[in-house]
Amino acid sequence: MKIDPDIKLDFSDVLLRPKRSELSSRNDVVLTRKFKFKYSNYVWEGVPIIVSNMDTVGTVEMARSLQEYRIITCLHKYHKYTDIPEDLNKDYYMVSTGVSDSDLRNLDEIITHRNPRFICIDVANGYSSKLLKVCKIVREKYPNKIIVAGNVVTREMVEELIINGGVDIVKCGIGSGSVCTTRLQTGVGYPQLSAVLECADAAHGIDGQIISDGGIQVPGDFGKAFGAGADFVMCGSIFAGHTESGGELVENNGVKYKIFYGMSSSSAMKKYHGGIAKYRSAEGKSVKLKYRGDVSNTVDNILGGIRSTMTYIGARRMKDVSKSTSFIRVNNQVNQIYRGKEI
Repeated sequence: MKIDPDIKLDFSDVLLRPKRSELSSRNDVVLTRKFKFKYSNYVWEGVPIIVSNMDTVGTVEMARSLQEYRIITCLHKYHKYTDIPEDLNKDYYMVSTGVSDSDLRNLDEIITHRNPRFICIDVANGYSSKLLKVCKIVREKYPNKIIVAGNVVTREMVEELIINGGVDIVKCGIGSGSVCTTRLQTGVGYPQLSAVLECADAAHGIDGQIISDGGIQVPGDFGKAFGAGADFVMCGSIFAGHTESGGELVENNGVKYKIFYGMSSSSAMKKYHGGIAKYRSAEGKSVKLKYRGDVSNTVDNILGGIRSTMTYIGARRMKDVSKSTSFIRVNNQVNQIYRGKEI
């Protein structure tokens, strides 16, 4: 038994310290980044935000809308190749797979018929030896693809996946999602800001990249994730509840809602597996979100927030955000006096 005495932090535990800036307008900043990946050698350019591969947000409709912003949508793993239109921009969507034989057969069919650029190998527990084995197999079979894998939250597994698994981008985050109950059900997790700081440092030292996956509650959290060193930021709930989102649309007392749930929730397991297997438990929940209309309104708000962050800290380009970041620990982020009273 060991106790790490160092305090680990979430996004809500810090604020960004403002600095003198030569930027006079939010229009002066550049939100795109350009990456050349370690193994695929493909050069990608776009806005480094990724919609999570949950079936309530990682939809074809979302991908079609957000490719106009040069934002990536990670399609959920239950898509077949026939579900993916041939005219989707390959730079702005990922296909997902698990590690079972049936998952990998489905991936092979998608690669054969749609030839995507990004493959996301996604499991809840990235510390399983099975993930590393599958990453090696997929890298050998598809040497030119951009491979994403996770989820993990510590330095040693980031290095393992990149060095020995042939992974270009490691997905980092356990238990930080809004509809994830892993921490409550298992006691396992890692505060997201500290996970990003540790994992980004490990990845960048060996020419890899990371995705900060989860923990985003408000637009300001994107700036904190990028400031901590995340190359990409993935999130689900902020993209849920829209026209382009999945999830059932319901109405209650004249108000429209959309259902949003975690992929390890009982809702997802009943939908795709007929129920919860006796050897496991649900590690996600279902919530009802007010219908938000077109996702473009939310995207404009997110990008506006990131632009403002960059002007406050003097970062003209996205790649400069982490270099311009100084965090200050706080015991309270905002004045709560009118919380819940906005009209």
